Amino acid sequence: MSEIFSIRGGTALKGEVRIGGAKNSVLKLMAASILVPAPVKIYNVPDLTDVEIMIEVIRQLGVKVDYDKQERSVSIDATEVTEVTAKYELVSKMRASFIVLGALVSRCREAVVALPGGCAIGERRVDFHIRGLEALGAKIKIENGYVHAKVPKLTGGDVYLDIPSVGATENIMLAAVLADGSTHIQNAAQEPEIVDLANFLNSVGADVTGAGTSEITINGVSPDKLHSIEYTTIPDRIEAGTFMSMIVGTRGKAIIRDIYPAHLTFYTNKLIRMGANIKLIEPTSLEVSCRNRLNSINFVTQPYPGFPTDLQSMAMALLVVSNGVGIITESLYENRFMQVPELRRMGADIHQDRNHAIIKGVKKLSGTTLLASDLRAGASLVVAGLMADGNSIVKNIYHIDRGYENFENKIRLLGGKIERLQEETPVEEIRNESYI
Repeated sequence: MSEIFSIRGGTALKGEVRIGGAKNSVLKLMAASILVPAPVKIYNVPDLTDVEIMIEVIRQLGVKVDYDKQERSVSIDATEVTEVTAKYELVSKMRASFIVLGALVSRCREAVVALPGGCAIGERRVDFHIRGLEALGAKIKIENGYVHAKVPKLTGGDVYLDIPSVGATENIMLAAVLADGSTHIQNAAQEPEIVDLANFLNSVGADVTGAGTSEITINGVSPDKLHSIEYTTIPDRIEAGTFMSMIVGTRGKAIIRDIYPAHLTFYTNKLIRMGANIKLIEPTSLEVSCRNRLNSINFVTQPYPGFPTDLQSMAMALLVVSNGVGIITESLYENRFMQVPELRRMGADIHQDRNHAIIKGVKKLSGTTLLASDLRAGASLVVAGLMADGNSIVKNIYHIDRGYENFENKIRLLGGKIERLQEETPVEEIRNESYI
């Protein structure tokens, strides 16, 4: 039976919220553990659908996995990898699982990984991944929906990425760890999650330098150099940005804890320009507040350290009730304005022209029934529902559960009126007390 969020808007969020581990990092750390012929333990692991899928992917490879939700840890023992096939049934559920390709080729010198296909926000091709592995000597063929990669021994090489693809950078990094010689990735992705992966790899005995810049060097090591470690995942900057948007959008005041503020510099500066008040109160805590109506500005999504595409929909939710006209340009994905029709149903004034959205601020949104099309669009509808007059229902919240841990509980701790319900529950039967 499907679930929904029932939201009553109009309440300013106040209090404190703690941010969990970065989904986009921990999934890659789990894949990287395949390289290590010894036990590895990862902490600050969020309780997410995507984490459970990745666990099943690596278990299918014969790797032992113990997921302790109470401790928020995953213990992985890849002493033995008995299978080199990642099947479509699992890879199709979560695109990030394609990252096991590089690790398997590096560790086992062979991999058969299902093509992940497209997704709701647009096509994300894997040709950069494949060309990178080929540059290291892998022989690759694609047939029956699977990438077949095989190599007697990977050899370091020079890889230039036409665009700074996060996934391709990660796959090439993992493949290069056990390769002979050095690998140089030029125009590499610079996201904090790339740095976290490099730090993890170096902690287990790999030799990676340059992560966080456009050029990464991986000096190959022998398998016996890799060893057991315990490692803590970085905080989730996109979850933090989502809560910043909620607090500012409801004209609230709250403290966001357990974050790396430097990972949020671009969004923080944008919100301050719009009229929000944000100040650092501790090395890992920000106080976020807003008393007045925000002012519209323009956003252009770019690879890190530019404005993140994963926060584009949150920015749009704020712009629809801001003073003036703002323009959002989505430069990374062709279908990442999936939230636009739903925001329009709430009264937003948005004109979309291909990858541009021109937003004229309205004074108020009105609650209604909304459909989440993907993870970030769904989260932005929750932000909009908290800002709106009246009640909103958000359906298809399984998308949101992929990337936000205890979402409604954290919102309720800030005073937000939100409840998770079975979809068949008639709206008229949702009593006021259910929000308390």
